Amino acid sequence: MSASGGTKAIVAALGANLAIAAAKFVAFLFSGSSSMLAESVHSLADSGNQGLLLLGGKKAQREATPQHPFGYGRERYIYAFLVSIVLFSVGGMFAVYEGYEKIKHPHEIEAWYWPVGVLVFAIIAEGFSFRTAIKESNETRGSLSWSQFVRRAKAPELPVVLLEDLGALIGLVLALGGVGLALATDDGVWDGVGTLCIGVLLILIALILAVETKSLLLGEAAGTEEVAKIRTAIVDGDTVTSVIHMRTLHLGPEELLVAAKIAVEHDDTAAEVAHAINAAEARIREAVPIARVIYLEPDIYSAAEAAAGPDPAATPGGTGH
Repeated sequence: MSASGGTKAIVAALGANLAIAAAKFVAFLFSGSSSMLAESVHSLADSGNQGLLLLGGKKAQREATPQHPFGYGRERYIYAFLVSIVLFSVGGMFAVYEGYEKIKHPHEIEAWYWPVGVLVFAIIAEGFSFRTAIKESNETRGSLSWSQFVRRAKAPELPVVLLEDLGALIGLVLALGGVGLALATDDGVWDGVGTLCIGVLLILIALILAVETKSLLLGEAAGTEEVAKIRTAIVDGDTVTSVIHMRTLHLGPEELLVAAKIAVEHDDTAAEVAHAINAAEARIREAVPIARVIYLEPDIYSAAEAAAGPDPAATPGGTGH
């Protein structure tokens, strides 16, 4: 996995979540707090999610095969989508169920110092993990806001870890609030309310992750800046006079497909056109290094064709020309 894949952030989150999950489960055994049980399952699910992200990064490194000629870069998107499913089902739905049961059948929290102590420890550990994810994200975020970064990032690992850690911190505060209110009022219902809130929070985060990773799985184009760089790189002002139309597609976070129809002069020789195409490909790769797969089709410029966009044959029902 490349540096932009956020391996450091994933490993930091994995270590923190394993330690926190063990501590929370011990606290649940001593206190009987449903918030602690929900948080234990939450941290265990998060640990499994980090494992899925690491596995996806490993599988994405496989070489292309005749059956998969564009490689396995999208494995990272698939495993990120699986993370959203795990977070929704194992984390969110379990917490909602546990919260409902605790509200329906409340009981007193025993050995209160266990859940309180563990929650404080967990907040510190999750804060460290969240800080690492923020630091890693800032290296690639640029001038984007955090919401824009989550929506536009082509590498899914950092947005996933960021949202997981943010959700974990908010969930810990909710759990601490639920336990605190249950102790202050001597009413175990508040522990169940805290658990229910944690479940709703996890479901919302899972839905956001599912929407974003679904978009990546369907196939996203290059960003506006990259598209502009590619268009500029293609045209040399001599043989290649303009770009008639172009499409880009992310085959993976660090692999981009570029397909364009380029305008050449009608009296250029085949050798001149071939040389111009090779030169244009070299310029594209220099301008946008992740442009790994490039297809350039020469044609005589037509204003009508350029306005119409890609070939009709590229869309269902098209006839081509």
